[in-house]
Amino acid sequence: MVLDRQGYDDLIMYLTQNLALFEKPGEIKPGAPTVMELIEDVIAENVMRICEQHKELNTEQRSLIVREVDGIVYDLEEVLSSITSQPVTVEQHAFIDEFAGLVKNLFDSAVSQQY
Repeated sequence: MVLDRQGYDDLIMYLTQNLALFEKPGEIKPGAPTVMELIEDVIAENVMRICEQHKELNTEQRSLIVREVDGIVYDLEEVLSSITSQPVTVEQHAFIDEFAGLVKNLFDSAVSQQY
């Protein structure tokens, strides 16, 4: 659906261009989740939004979205493996929110093209 499209390649390029955010210390709010916890939570919220907004999706299409999102989370975990268990900084949090929104946009676009 999206993993084999140019938009996903562009998204991974965007991640690599911003890896410096994950290499330097920054402000951490008390009780901040780990990088991986935040990624999983924000991505999961966006998957639920996709499914809620696109009621025309059947079970097979929803399953495909979930499988591809699992692949995206796996890719993120691989790229960020050295810091996934560290508390997320304010800057990293903002980037992860933006990245998750871009992932949602990719799926919204793919779903719109199917209908």
